[in-house]
Amino acid sequence: MKTAKKPVEEKKEAITKTATKTAAGRKGAAKKTVEKTRKILVIVESPAKAKTIEKYLGPAYSVKASMGHLIDLPKSRTAIDVDHEFEPEYITVRGRAKLLKGLQGDAKKSDEVLLASDNDREGEAIAWHLRNAISAKTSKVPIKRITFNEITPQAIKDAVNNPADIDEAKVNAQKARRVLDRLVGYNLSPLLWKKVKNGLSAGRVQSVALRLICEREKEAESFIPEEYWTLEADFKSENRQSVFTAQLVSWQGKKPELPGEEAVNKLVAALSNSECSVADIRETEKTVRPRPPFTTSQLQQTAANRLGYTSKKTMQIAQQLYEGVNIGEGRVGLITYMRTDSVRVSRLALDEVREWIGDNYPDDLPPEAVEYSVGKKAQDAHEAIRPTYVSYTPDSIKDSLSRDQLRLYTIIWERFVACQMKNARTKTVSIDIAAAVPREAGGGEGIFRVSGTRITERGFYQVIKLLASKEEKGSPVPLLKKGEKLRAEKFYPEQHFTQGPPRYTDASIVKILEEKGIGRPSTYAPIISVLLDRYYVTRSNKQLVPTLLGRMISDMLSEYFPHVVDTAFTASMETKLDEVEENRIRWPDMIREFWDPFKDRVDEVGKTLESYKGTLDEPTDYVCEKCGKPMVKKLGRFGFFLACSGFPDCKNTRSIPLAVCPKCGGDVVARKTRGRGKEFYGCANYPECDFISHYKPLNQNCPKCGRFLVEKYDKRNGSHKACINPDCDYLHSAEDEETPAVNAASETGAAAPEKEGSRG
Repeated sequence: MKTAKKPVEEKKEAITKTATKTAAGRKGAAKKTVEKTRKILVIVESPAKAKTIEKYLGPAYSVKASMGHLIDLPKSRTAIDVDHEFEPEYITVRGRAKLLKGLQGDAKKSDEVLLASDNDREGEAIAWHLRNAISAKTSKVPIKRITFNEITPQAIKDAVNNPADIDEAKVNAQKARRVLDRLVGYNLSPLLWKKVKNGLSAGRVQSVALRLICEREKEAESFIPEEYWTLEADFKSENRQSVFTAQLVSWQGKKPELPGEEAVNKLVAALSNSECSVADIRETEKTVRPRPPFTTSQLQQTAANRLGYTSKKTMQIAQQLYEGVNIGEGRVGLITYMRTDSVRVSRLALDEVREWIGDNYPDDLPPEAVEYSVGKKAQDAHEAIRPTYVSYTPDSIKDSLSRDQLRLYTIIWERFVACQMKNARTKTVSIDIAAAVPREAGGGEGIFRVSGTRITERGFYQVIKLLASKEEKGSPVPLLKKGEKLRAEKFYPEQHFTQGPPRYTDASIVKILEEKGIGRPSTYAPIISVLLDRYYVTRSNKQLVPTLLGRMISDMLSEYFPHVVDTAFTASMETKLDEVEENRIRWPDMIREFWDPFKDRVDEVGKTLESYKGTLDEPTDYVCEKCGKPMVKKLGRFGFFLACSGFPDCKNTRSIPLAVCPKCGGDVVARKTRGRGKEFYGCANYPECDFISHYKPLNQNCPKCGRFLVEKYDKRNGSHKACINPDCDYLHSAEDEETPAVNAASETGAAAPEKEGSRG
């Protein structure tokens, strides 16, 4: 692929030359000598971003990082004055006083301070707090706010040349959200401590997401699968040697109904004597439009579906690409701001991508730039997520990126470039094969169908590689003529069961949250992370599964605080926060409308709700090896564990045995690896015994060999049971890619679990 690379050096050189003239540009070019001695402090959020920006600015600029929020609400108390306009009480975040003092000192030594935190509500609040903290120490230094959508030389140059004041309305919107979440969390959480279990917490938006996940789980559990069968057959032409497969789509002029094996076998017996021929060949052409560039939610969904990334991982990698990566020519911000709900693209970026397409794929360049409509609910504060320089193709910088960075950058690059190319065209060929059953065999006609699609005009598919689906890659169809005689070689009846609603995944929960107007681009990933961290939800085969604790909390909140976990109500609160940012309503009025009835309800439930404490504890037959008392199954922060009933005199705890170790007869327990904390299952006698399994043991033994069964998963069969014994074929799937019982030394080397024993 031709890259037509436009080096960024020229832009970097230009910004370096003009950096010392930035302030002079606002006052006049006559003060060059004075400007060289000026010291300008730029404060960003992260060190990585600081390093990148520092490369673009001259020696007059000092770029420091605030490391996020330095001033916030205290964790030890509510700190909201509900009687006086809900005024929050801010303090310096614990452990950040030294950093704040350092920034204040740097500001005193500077001639100007530019606050360059992220261009969103949180970033505006960080800038607001910094301005107030610096102004409290020195009122002489002018403090301005700068914003940018991408970290490139030109964007930074434009930002420092056009400073502005802090957007107070945006700060108020952040303050309102912070106060609202604090009032909900710090009133519901103590209620859960009192009635359910110490250490629990409830959040405003997270509780709604939890309810959605729990409701989907109930739907899946209540679903009753129904059996049905499908029928495929291999056909061979009398004139050709090739064999192809087609599926039965019609019998006696209707959709085939095959409820059981008896019905399908009867049909196969009849069709075995049929005379087959090509009844119809249809060709349909379709125009395929490229999809718009990514928004945050679309990026998370696509990364989950195509790359297998969690929402948290996607945003972490996107942050790295945005803040800057060393690609050999210096640090470069490779993508625009990754928290956005808009598909808007700047005119400058459109001109650049159209020029690149014109150089590389001139036949696929539309006469005009393609525009995409912004959704009604979008705030449209930022551009879509796109590469900052189209000339940095994935191939040209692959050696400078990690595998994960390259894959995410590739789908962002492909999606953006494709969105400004011509439509593709496809042709689908559908062949119907009539299988006529003679009268003496019962009579009737079945229609088998085989279809294939190929791309006739590639258009934007020219640049689609990693994002290409099987359909987009095309599928062949046999070369046949209408009326051509065929022979049915073999029939393939297959049993199926109707599937209930699938559990939510990272991709689908983000999609439903966006559709219902719950949360914003910056909150989708944290919502999922919080539910997992609190053990309200676990991940199983990339699906989000509510725990017993999560379901209990969700049921309780749904019954006693239906408004708090109502999707429509939560969406309306998001709309009101937007109205605060637009200066259409006062944020204290919005909070007051919510607070008064909410507080009354909290007080009422606190008095009337019965206690659920201890209901999750279960007696067991296990005996404490330290004091001899029976052990109790308890629910901790990371799931169930065994604890001595003699607590607090005896504080012994250990993991719950899941199976008997096939190597030494010890207990197989859940353990976690170092670093990523990925769960696996190993012998409690480690390191004396090194048995581990990556599959979860089931409380069930194999009827063939007596060892325990595990829960496995593959794309074809979904979740299924299999024997842990590699020499036993009981319920093994043909798609198993690895032996379930492995040796720690062979698979994980010297890596030992980070922590054994208790998970509580």
